[in-house]
Amino acid sequence: QVQLVESGGGLVQEGGSLRLSCTASGSTSSINVMGWYRQAPGKQRELVATITSGGDNTNYAASVKGRFTISRDNAKNTIYLQMNSLKPEDTAVYYCKIVSVFGAAWGQGTQVTVSS
Repeated sequence: QVQLVESGGGLVQEGGSLRLSCTASGSTSSINVMGWYRQAPGKQRELVATITSGGDNTNYAASVKGRFTISRDNAKNTIYLQMNSLKPEDTAVYYCKIVSVFGAAWGQGTQVTVSS
């Protein structure tokens, strides 16, 4: 099993930046893909970005491409989401998700609020 702990959310003004972190513990060698999702009030949870175990393949939602960057430090079992040029519509709870041989696991979520 894998456990996830997220950090880095907060309140930022439009155009600002934040970096989210997600650290995995447990059976981390079984992880294949890690990623970030978000859920805004009244909306469905949506994919933001994913990265494979080797860090060589990334995938981004069209709405964040060019502004957000996902990266991975396997030595620390941590992924990051660097968010630049933030917009009010980026306001949401951001969740870390992993897919491993045991299935999927989610973090507890971290709030990101972008003020205009």
